Amino acid sequence: MRIPVTALIIVLNFILQTTLFRLLTIQGIFPNTALIIVTSYALLRGSKEGALAGCFTGLLMDIFFSSMIGFYTLLYLAMGLFFGRIQKNYYRENYLLPVIFCIASTLLYQTAIYVTGFLFRGDGNLLHYLLRILLPEIVYTAIATVPIYRLLFAVNEWLELKEKYKYRLF
Repeated sequence: MRIPVTALIIVLNFILQTTLFRLLTIQGIFPNTALIIVTSYALLRGSKEGALAGCFTGLLMDIFFSSMIGFYTLLYLAMGLFFGRIQKNYYRENYLLPVIFCIASTLLYQTAIYVTGFLFRGDGNLLHYLLRILLPEIVYTAIATVPIYRLLFAVNEWLELKEKYKYRLF
């Protein structure tokens, strides 16, 4: 039951992020909800499920928006794997740490995008990138993390209860 629900959440997020969330832009910046979902799954379920969610999310991004397969897949997979390793060391009910981890994952993600996308092409205006792209996206993603994490936390609790009482006779 967990795999179809996770796949449904990722596909639904992909559809919403590429269509509806583009209308919610502020100065061309919108929250990276795919990164929020991958980081949240990594924190809620561990590195294995975080890496699988990251791989599936990155593969969707590669298929539809990239000229080569593998860049976003590897990036999201690494995020899910890295933040899933930290999963055992905190309480899942705490909403501050997912916000901090989503800020860190956005920073790492945008740094990788800057290095591979802008710096290799010769567009190395770091100050413009920091002030116009990185900082607004970090703020916007941090704000969007709380409701998305609450929703994923509730779905995760529901699935854990369903799995716990799956073989119960009464």
